[in-house]
Amino acid sequence: MAEKVVITQGKYLTSAVQMDQYPEVRRKEIVFIGRSNVGKSSLINSLTRVHQLARVSSQPGKTQTINFYEIGAKIDDNPQRQDFYLVDLPGYGYAKTGAKRRKIWSKFINEYLLSSEDLQFVCQLIDIRHEPMASDVEMFQWLVEHNLPVLVVATKADKLGKNGIAKSVAQIKKTLGVPELDVLPYSSVKNSGREELLQVIGDCLMETGE
Repeated sequence: MAEKVVITQGKYLTSAVQMDQYPEVRRKEIVFIGRSNVGKSSLINSLTRVHQLARVSSQPGKTQTINFYEIGAKIDDNPQRQDFYLVDLPGYGYAKTGAKRRKIWSKFINEYLLSSEDLQFVCQLIDIRHEPMASDVEMFQWLVEHNLPVLVVATKADKLGKNGIAKSVAQIKKTLGVPELDVLPYSSVKNSGREELLQVIGDCLMETGE
């Protein structure tokens, strides 16, 4: 069956730590955030199918800026390509990051999340193999408190069997305190969950806010 949402291009655009460094051309923004080493770069590469679009590092806390990627998508039979920004935020919760650095990161991440008029929703990535940590819960609650739409994406789903995935998803919902929460299991290795995530993004891009 043909994919409803097809990524036609993906390229790194710019990095920013303050507002005057954001892209000049405004587009809808889909944001990715998660703990360091949660598999964010791998998921971005899987989602876009652009090899090494986001650099995968074995060193947690490597991403230290807000990275903007310009993505093009063809949706269903719509002849017009939909361009948007995929925004990769620095990982949170990395113990070896100094308090001063964490404070700086927190400031410019919060500034971006609260100031962007084009932000559509935030994909919060959580490792499906573990119960959400305190920093995951804190970030989720912060996003909800500030009325930012959140889609929880449970990464590394290939590490568990079907029953294990169901059990972990239930645990994530319980720990975050939202029983009816949508949690999308995703495997960057097998690309499972990719079509579902692209569909959410596609629906968002086709919505007219005017």
